[in-house]
Amino acid sequence: MDPAPQGRAEQPLRPALRRCTNTEPEVFAREHWGRHPLLTRAADTGNTFTDLLDLAAVDELLSRRGLRTPFLRIAKDGQVVDPKRFTTSGGAGAEVADQVSSDAVLRLFAEGSTVVLQGLHRLWPPLIEFADQLAADLGHPTQVNAYVTPPSSRGFDPHYDVHDVFVLQVAGQKHWTIHEPVLRDPLRTQVWTDRREDVAAAATREPVVDAVLEPGDVLYLPRGFLHSATALGEISAHLTIGVHSVTRWGAAEAALDLLRSLAAEDPALRGSLPLGVDLARPDSIRDHVATVIAGLQEWLGRVDPDEIAEQLRARTWAQVRPEPVAPLAQATAAAALTADTVLRLRPRLRCALRDGDDGRVTLVGGRRTHTFPSSVRDALTELLAVGELKVGDLPGLAPEDRITLARRLVTESVAVVPDAVPGS
Repeated sequence: MDPAPQGRAEQPLRPALRRCTNTEPEVFAREHWGRHPLLTRAADTGNTFTDLLDLAAVDELLSRRGLRTPFLRIAKDGQVVDPKRFTTSGGAGAEVADQVSSDAVLRLFAEGSTVVLQGLHRLWPPLIEFADQLAADLGHPTQVNAYVTPPSSRGFDPHYDVHDVFVLQVAGQKHWTIHEPVLRDPLRTQVWTDRREDVAAAATREPVVDAVLEPGDVLYLPRGFLHSATALGEISAHLTIGVHSVTRWGAAEAALDLLRSLAAEDPALRGSLPLGVDLARPDSIRDHVATVIAGLQEWLGRVDPDEIAEQLRARTWAQVRPEPVAPLAQATAAAALTADTVLRLRPRLRCALRDGDDGRVTLVGGRRTHTFPSSVRDALTELLAVGELKVGDLPGLAPEDRITLARRLVTESVAVVPDAVPGS
């Protein structure tokens, strides 16, 4: 799982998860996470998601944000539309061939095509923050797509996803049909198209959920559950928040990668098979294969579980984006630091502090690592513990060393000066 930043208080309320489930996180974890769908009605929660996205925002993204593929996908009757049908050059000074043409999108949408805005967790500020908060609540990375469907249209055939999803209905109504998986907990390589016939057959059986989602409703689906949706009498828009679960198979892959690296140092395993070996006769190399398997089993016993956990951490943290920084404002603030300047740990940056064998300390921040002299350990520990300090309050350092440390933390985007205003 994706651990919370070191020293910072865990947020027991898990606000984004509660907004999506209207239940205690412990109950959701025990009864639904990775197991069973959950339908949460707006009538029970008072939810609305127009603060995250609405139809006017969709029009803005399609018409005035210079959107490019693959941030837009269009589908009709279960088939993906060729991007060449809705992209064009951006015109003078922006000769980029794959910019979205709002004219073309209008035509396709009017003809019954579904518009899919992809990667909104990297594009749209309200969803950047919400997706990051949900990732922190779940301990697993998230992504956000929006599906906008014309009245009485269906965008995709029944299928399953290889990640869990939260479906947040934003506008209009959409009829969802959910069926039991044909494959429980599919991996990212086990896509539904490889089981197309089984999926089609399963979609004819009794559904486990057959419901119309209204604005503010939320549907949670574990990976593998079959689903299809049809818009009803007006334009329907929903957000799909995909959860890229950290799995035991991820740990297995990390272990196999490490095993491959370790076992390559074994001269016995690197040796050649006999001259004239007949690979068409499996029995002729059976003893050699058995020796290899025994050797791999021995090396597997040397794999360090802590190293596997570290690889999982690195892979997961690399997928989670901390809050963006304002480069110009923060560079200006870093150059003008004083003892009274407030220093804040960069929001949503996953951090851990570790002691090195050489006596230095390493700060792991997201996908990057930063090495410091041991003299700053107390200052880093305190900043990670409380999240925000005045530069003059960094403990264990002389005044000039506090400024030096703070400047490095800001310029390397570990910390920010919250009072720095972009453009000032």
